[in-house]
Amino acid sequence: MSLSEPSTLSARLTALAHRLGLIGRGSRQIFARASALRLPFRLPPPAGTSICWHEGPPLQRLVDLPRGALSGPVQEDKALAHAALTQVVKSETQQLPAFDLRSIDGFACNAPTQQGYASFEEYAASEHCKQVRIISYKDFVKTISQALPHFLAGETLELRQASWRGARVFWAGEQQGEAFAGAIVYARRRGLEALLPANLIRYRLSASGLDNLQLRYHVLAMPGEAWSDPGFMGLLLDNGLPYARLSLLKAAGAPEFLLLPKEHPEATALGEGLRLAGAPDVLGYLRQLAQ
Repeated sequence: MSLSEPSTLSARLTALAHRLGLIGRGSRQIFARASALRLPFRLPPPAGTSICWHEGPPLQRLVDLPRGALSGPVQEDKALAHAALTQVVKSETQQLPAFDLRSIDGFACNAPTQQGYASFEEYAASEHCKQVRIISYKDFVKTISQALPHFLAGETLELRQASWRGARVFWAGEQQGEAFAGAIVYARRRGLEALLPANLIRYRLSASGLDNLQLRYHVLAMPGEAWSDPGFMGLLLDNGLPYARLSLLKAAGAPEFLLLPKEHPEATALGEGLRLAGAPDVLGYLRQLAQ
């Protein structure tokens, strides 16, 4: 390594800090130290193609996000971050007089046996559903009635849909998922129309909510290891930086969201430095899901 390389790198970082508007010496030092961190950054999980609602990113939780879901040292900082986050996802409920069950292809409950399957057809052909046998319309009614006891009386379905999960519709029932999937697959194969009233909750990412969040915050995906890393924690706590932390993704090893207010120069310096070090940008991730 050339003796001039460290000074050259320092000069480059200083020039970059100036371009980013990090004028103060303290901000430049935080930016340089943050950009040199080596943490095991991980991308947030993709939207997924599973029939299990809970295998996708649980962004619907942002709609009714409890105030206590965010952690951080200052209540006001958490409250401001909470207000911005709760505008990112919108929901609406539709009451549908006649919904065709054949359009359903997912479960909104969290049963481990339903995870990892890409379609009801794949799930119905699995070992979990080997007891389901439907060879006639009578069998179909008997089987679907195991999951929907008032099927013949016109039972109202509870359904979920999220824009980041495409057109897939998820049934929010809690019982007899094997029977339900087998009946849906049979109806599809036989061209059997099965209509029931339904309450459908649709979730979507809000363009204006994302714009507002991006205007006000750096939102970065931080690995769990960061919170015990002395380099990172020293930058965050020794400088008394405002921040909020959200553990939204519940999967093992999933990153947490770090929100740093852009109006604070030193918090912005940390955010820009972390991005340069490799921290994934959560806003970019969310905008990809919105498409």
